Amino acid sequence: MVEFDFDLFVIGAGSGGVRAARMAAASGMRVAVAEDRYMGGTCVNVGCVPKKLFVYGSSYGEAFEDSAAYGWCNRGAEFEWETLRNNTASEVARLNGIYRKLLADAGVAVIEGRASLESPNAVVVNQKQYTAERILIATGSWPFVPDFPGREHVITSNEVFSMPEFPQRMLVVGGGYIAVEFAGIFAGLGAKTHLSYRRDLFLRGFDGEIRAFVREEMRKKGVRLHFNHRICAIDKRDNGSLLVRAEDGSTLEVDAVLYATGRQANTKGLGLEKLGVVLHRDGTISVDDNFRTSVHSIYALGDVTGEPQLTPVALAEAMALVKHLRTGEPVEIDYNNIPTAVFCQPNIGTVGLSEEEARDSGIPVVVYKSEFRPMRHTVSGRDERTLMKLVVDSRDDRVVGVHMVGQDAGEIIQGMAIALKAGATKKTFDQTVGIHPTAAEEFVTMRTPAS
Repeated sequence: MVEFDFDLFVIGAGSGGVRAARMAAASGMRVAVAEDRYMGGTCVNVGCVPKKLFVYGSSYGEAFEDSAAYGWCNRGAEFEWETLRNNTASEVARLNGIYRKLLADAGVAVIEGRASLESPNAVVVNQKQYTAERILIATGSWPFVPDFPGREHVITSNEVFSMPEFPQRMLVVGGGYIAVEFAGIFAGLGAKTHLSYRRDLFLRGFDGEIRAFVREEMRKKGVRLHFNHRICAIDKRDNGSLLVRAEDGSTLEVDAVLYATGRQANTKGLGLEKLGVVLHRDGTISVDDNFRTSVHSIYALGDVTGEPQLTPVALAEAMALVKHLRTGEPVEIDYNNIPTAVFCQPNIGTVGLSEEEARDSGIPVVVYKSEFRPMRHTVSGRDERTLMKLVVDSRDDRVVGVHMVGQDAGEIIQGMAIALKAGATKKTFDQTVGIHPTAAEEFVTMRTPAS
């Protein structure tokens, strides 16, 4: 019998990798995890956590303004970039320490350095070889920036949280949730903010009405939206500013350009190809229903496999994989009705099918919706509105989609996700007593179909 150094060697100490390592070690396996850059992964270091803190920080400007209508005397509050940046970095460092302690307490060997696969049962880190019965790849994804003249002048979400100076003029490029969130962040912090997207409307894949509603709310907040806008070159000027050139001949002069144009599987340098690990055309790793790759001893999960790039998904996959390795039982994960939030301002919360997805799948749809000014702004006077929407299958009255744009949408939609998982019908919503006065009660008081 072959004796290995470890039962499981995990490459990548992000959300999925750390959870898998801890759970496996707790079940009695000998486990190691290698990480070369971000202890805790993208989410903790340059993703969910710092981004949400920046969203909080960017919301205070409006809060100070609105407070005057509630009797508070404003004394001209000023924003200090260094304070937000440094305090956020301190919180990330604290979380890094927590992740290290969790791994140490579980008995996981943490190896710092970039790992690569030497064979189906061997990994090399810092020129040292480690053997393992099984290897798990959980290296996540990496920001993608297309190749064009001036590419070297842009930053990505990897660098945005540590910029030495606050850009007074900011251009965000992209149409996904990361681009939309950062446009809101910088506008809220006081930068003259532009958002460039090469198509006619951002947030592709979300409900169409939600997308259009967010577009108008972002414009109210001063974000300058440039749709069907294709950047062809960026020049750095003598004064340090960036001159952005578009294919239509227009130009923008800004202090910084953030590219949020998607993410690619972080597999470079792992040595997958030489071992015959099959990759999809987009570079993600092909796995079966039990997260096994085409090489029997090698597994992969999380963003690197192309599943929904969400931290809770990676965590669920990690727990399911460890259970499979321990018991041999097939992995059971339901990818339907995964709730998600976009921390634009106001927030988006969504779960289930969009109206378009429901109709395209042949479901006879009844839509209920409510649009209103939030209670807090009836006094503040701010021109911000909330939209709530239910998509219902008329055949059995089952609610198949819940969507919201408004403050705390993510907090509210989390509860709605439980309802959808439980198979709630519109009648169930109607029979539920609302909490008054709240925005959330609108979900249980909609009675008249919109379509």
